[in-house]
Amino acid sequence: MNHSPVEVLIVGAGPTGLVLACELARRQLPFRLIDAAPQAWNASRGKGLQPRTQEILDDLGVIDRVLAGGITPPPLRFHHPDGSHLDQQLYQGLQPRPDIPYGSPLLIPQWRVEAILRERLAELGGTVEFGTAFERLEQDETGVTATLLRDGHAQTVRASWLVACDGGRSAVRKQLGVAFLGETLETHRMFVADVRVSGIDRDYWHAWRNDQGVVALAPLPATDAFQFQASLTQDMPTEPSLALLQRILETRSGRSDIRLVDASWMSYWRANVRMVDRYRVGRAFLAGDAAHVHTPAGGQGMNTGMQDAYNLGWKLAAVIDGADAALLDTYEQERMPVAAAVLGLSNMLLERAVQAKHIVPQRGNETFQLDIAYRDSRLAQELRTQPGKVGAGDRAPDAPALRDGNRTQRLFDLLRGTHFTALAFGDGWEATLAQLQASFGHVLHSHVIGAAGLHDSEGHAANAYDIHADTLLLIRPDGYIGLISDQKSPAPVHHYLANHVGWVSAA
Repeated sequence: MNHSPVEVLIVGAGPTGLVLACELARRQLPFRLIDAAPQAWNASRGKGLQPRTQEILDDLGVIDRVLAGGITPPPLRFHHPDGSHLDQQLYQGLQPRPDIPYGSPLLIPQWRVEAILRERLAELGGTVEFGTAFERLEQDETGVTATLLRDGHAQTVRASWLVACDGGRSAVRKQLGVAFLGETLETHRMFVADVRVSGIDRDYWHAWRNDQGVVALAPLPATDAFQFQASLTQDMPTEPSLALLQRILETRSGRSDIRLVDASWMSYWRANVRMVDRYRVGRAFLAGDAAHVHTPAGGQGMNTGMQDAYNLGWKLAAVIDGADAALLDTYEQERMPVAAAVLGLSNMLLERAVQAKHIVPQRGNETFQLDIAYRDSRLAQELRTQPGKVGAGDRAPDAPALRDGNRTQRLFDLLRGTHFTALAFGDGWEATLAQLQASFGHVLHSHVIGAAGLHDSEGHAANAYDIHADTLLLIRPDGYIGLISDQKSPAPVHHYLANHVGWVSAA
């Protein structure tokens, strides 16, 4: 069975694949999103969204649904054998402020994140093809031909591009012959499960420890379930059962009044620390766990994959719409160093927890992913003679920006969507912006912040961007600063869009 050609075939409908599909769907580009599983997976697995990922979900239009389905992580209550306890905040979060609207991680099970993204994808006209497995692919200069298997029948699909979002055991990665370099840490093993529990309150993330290891129960918001986590000793069986989990809980907590009523999902987990040495083979790309896996310490995995997709999505869309295909080389250039840094961070956090022999609270900024930047990318053009603290390649902060009647618009209101955004600080930019709109109005929105903002000390955008003189910023569709210039001329932005991104002027 043959299907009509599509621009992008996405293999894997977890958070990474769903973000990429939403990015393409809101640009009305044809794609197929397939997943080998017969139906949506209903397991918590990852359970934390970092502040930067919440900003992505804001841009995709689902942040209200996400916030309604999650909670700020509750305090960790570490129970001692004598019946006393110590309460600690797991994350030393930030209070929301003008430049960082989401100050703390959000506790939310992965299955709910996926359900929200599937709902958003349906609103945008897309769908997930469950029960459709990737078998093999062939490439040529113009596209990819993939063989899929559905209900025992093979079908082929022709796509201009293929993106593997099919997890740590990626069938696509194996087909491409890309090595998954790293190691499996047999000394770091756990049982993880979604369980219903009686005899314990849901106000805390509960944990106990004895000489056999740690056991913890984390309440999953808007459910009656907890995520159960327990380290394994070397002599333990690796096949989880409710009876075994109950025995571990009783042995390590010293309590028999806490009962695991049932389990909707149970899994044996080993720490894998691996990543690929390339993110692209011809017209096929790797994203999320297909490109990198690491320990769950710090809650980085699901977030890093979603941000891979957010980085790749606008670039694929731009090339499909006529931009230079060389733009796609920047995906690996920007995201591979991030994956390497995340592997190092998660390893460090895991070792910190192992040495302390219990769950260790996180330091705020080290896990929030707000400091991820692409300053070394060729897409980062810093053209000022005196750069500020915020530079090209950095995340674009939020801030109050413009008055719209009685309402103050946020910068994120202006950035939300699929376009580039030109922000002009100071006066005298009208002619420059008019020329840019004439040439690139099909991909560019322009806004004048004005001179008054340069001297406003109450959280205005100029403070967030450390701007003190007439300045023009170009913000990429994924919320990173592409260019900063102090020249009152359209030339730098025109050159950037035409030569670094590859957009052809519409004028």
